[in-house]
Amino acid sequence: MAKLYFHYSTMNAGKSTILLQASYNYIERGMQTFLVTAELDHRAGEARIASRIGIGAEAATFTPETDMLALIEARLAQGPCACIFIDEAQFLTEAQVWQLARAVDDLGVPIMCYGLRVDFQGHLFPGSAALLALADEMREVRTICHCGKKATMVVRKGADGHALREGAQVQVGGNETYVSLCRRHWREEMGDL
Repeated sequence: MAKLYFHYSTMNAGKSTILLQASYNYIERGMQTFLVTAELDHRAGEARIASRIGIGAEAATFTPETDMLALIEARLAQGPCACIFIDEAQFLTEAQVWQLARAVDDLGVPIMCYGLRVDFQGHLFPGSAALLALADEMREVRTICHCGKKATMVVRKGADGHALREGAQVQVGGNETYVSLCRRHWREEMGDL
């Protein structure tokens, strides 16, 4: 039975690595997969999912205007597909998450979404909020704070190296911009201790 999965974490937890490994496992067994990522993230190149450890794969892209159900139907029309993998799922809209749920329910294809749960201010991303509400299964991908505790939050660093408290929810970046922290150290960085 197909399900909608949400694998969530903070920055630099290895979500893309896990996605690429899971897709590889299907391919190794002779099955086809369909990889999709947010068009706005070009850190790995256009239309590409890549991991910090150096592995990557080509992918279709989505924008907030993309009809995810139509995208999946078009892929399935090309031939069998054992699983759909979506990276940067926090950038999905609520309507797009509903489209993914319909694809699972009506087309019988499993969909695995990977993304951030919260932004640098501790707020849920719209796509993540919808996935938390609609996913059949959720799995936390764990990473650690510098203190050794589980990291559940992320701070965005400014050019001066200090944590930013305001700004747009979406700003693409990596280790040079974001640091994953436990809630206590996030509060400390945000001036809440």
